[in-house]
Amino acid sequence: MARIIVVTSGKGGVGKTTTSAAISTGLALRGHKTAVIDFDIGLRNLDIVMNCERRVVYDFVNVINGEANLRQALIKDKRTENLYILPASQTRDKDALTKEGVERILNELAEDGFEYIICDSPAGIEHGAFMALYFADTAIVVANPEVSSVRDSDRILGILQSKSRRAEQGESVEEYLLLTRYHPERVEKGEMLGVSDVEEILATKLLGVIPESQSVLKASNQGTPVIHDTESSAGQAYADAVARLLGDDVPHRFVSVQQKGVFQRLFRRSA
Repeated sequence: MARIIVVTSGKGGVGKTTTSAAISTGLALRGHKTAVIDFDIGLRNLDIVMNCERRVVYDFVNVINGEANLRQALIKDKRTENLYILPASQTRDKDALTKEGVERILNELAEDGFEYIICDSPAGIEHGAFMALYFADTAIVVANPEVSSVRDSDRILGILQSKSRRAEQGESVEEYLLLTRYHPERVEKGEMLGVSDVEEILATKLLGVIPESQSVLKASNQGTPVIHDTESSAGQAYADAVARLLGDDVPHRFVSVQQKGVFQRLFRRSA
């Protein structure tokens, strides 16, 4: 049975699409047949991050409207076996997604042997965001370590607990927190919230801490999910998050200031 995972947040610009690309790629690299769906109708960012925008012929809404079948719309990732992308439509009609249509596509993917379905949600509580989270078994709430981002994330957690299909059935959605753009030095200076602060506010299990890294922007510009960059701290942190999602016990890295070695301190003094 397919596990439906929504990647969501309370505000935009926190790294949801980067996370959706990295998590879906990581699951596929671990051998799981994975589909990632872009629910952000009108924008279509996911296919750019996945470097398949020129291969889009049919999209999510085309399949819902019966203008194409699912196999026609799914794009197979060129780099990663077992990974498929279903791009969003560029229509201006934000209500183009219907609950019945989304459910039909999710069921078709499950019947086709997909083990994981990642739903890349738009920010906030617009129609597309509700469609993305309604059928979720698991939610990854992405937040920056800033007060406004954390507060908005709390709002999304409330919606998951009250308006999802599982909530309607008296069940709960498995919830995880993913902190992005984390900077331990700034935390020590009191310029941003620490991991323990965010955990205390949201009371949600921590899936991962993604450090501030230029490799994220570089990977995005190249159309490559950053998890492929195994040398970067961000790529390693996303790989750790995928391992935890699959049940592995992996310690959190990149959450504290790294102590500089003797040579680093000497070079700094002589500079």
